Amino acid sequence: MMNFVVKTIANAAALAVAIWLLQDITLTGEDTGRKALTLVLVALLFGLVNFVVKPVVKLLTLPLFILTLGLITLVINALMLLLTSWLADKLDLGFHVEGFWTAVLGGLIISVVSWALNVLLPDDRD
Repeated sequence: MMNFVVKTIANAAALAVAIWLLQDITLTGEDTGRKALTLVLVALLFGLVNFVVKPVVKLLTLPLFILTLGLITLVINALMLLLTSWLADKLDLGFHVEGFWTAVLGGLIISVVSWALNVLLPDDRD
C-alpha cells in the first residue's frame, strides 16, 4: 500500500514538472485545490495506463525495442502520455497534452523525474 502511495506521489510530481516546463501540457482547474485534485487523479490514471497498457505495448514492440536499442521506449512513453490525455478528456479532467513531440519530451521529463523521486522516496522494501 505504501509503495502505491509513493508511486502516485512520484507520478503526480513528475507530471507537475512536465506541466511546469512545457506550455503544451496543460492542467486546468478553478483553484489550486481543484488543480491539485486533478493532478492526483491524472497521476492515478497515468499509473493505471502504465500498469495495464504499457506491458502489452512493450511486448508487441519487442522486435522494435531490440532494433532501436531501446529508443522505442521514448515513443511508448509518449503514447502512454497521449492515451492518459485522451482518457482525462473523456473523464472531464482538466489535463491535456498537445501533440506527439510534446508528449515525447513530456514522457522523457516524467521518466527522469519519476526515477529520481523513486530513488529518494521510501518504499516497502526498505
